[in-house]
Amino acid sequence: MSEQLSNTDLKRLHREWRKRGTNRLGIIIEGVQGPYNIGSIIRSSAAERVDFAWFISGSTTPRNPKTGKTALGTDRYVKWAESPDVEQAIKSAQSEGYSVVGLELTHDAIPIHDADLNTDICFLIGHEDRGVSKRALELCDLITFIPQLGKVGSLNVSIAASIAFYEMRRQGWN
Repeated sequence: MSEQLSNTDLKRLHREWRKRGTNRLGIIIEGVQGPYNIGSIIRSSAAERVDFAWFISGSTTPRNPKTGKTALGTDRYVKWAESPDVEQAIKSAQSEGYSVVGLELTHDAIPIHDADLNTDICFLIGHEDRGVSKRALELCDLITFIPQLGKVGSLNVSIAASIAFYEMRRQGWN
């Protein structure tokens, strides 16, 4: 029977994995309003070492007290700022060396596992219902989607963000 890792062993394991991921990871959040979704995205951001998060005006931010229910204090590990519009955030991310990757179902989107994410990536995540705006998609360096096999055509925004973060990190593990 397998035995759970001690706290020391768990810290050692995480330290080893941290050395494998050298690329930077960012996120632009456009219009996500649910505080529990934001809290979950922040928690996943802290777990997968998101270097910076841009919150577009109109999005809920980690300042909302309800985000704490799902973030569970992990917001202290994620640097973030509000941006007045998505165009400015995308240009800022690109000027800092990130490739901006929209996570959205479009005609020219490619499956996320086929995208080359082994570089500095900033994922653009859109509104829970409307997704990423057309204007923002036009400015992306690449658009990807997460293939789904079931009868439901979309995932919760926080789950989709977590999968995208993980796939980017997975590709960087050598």
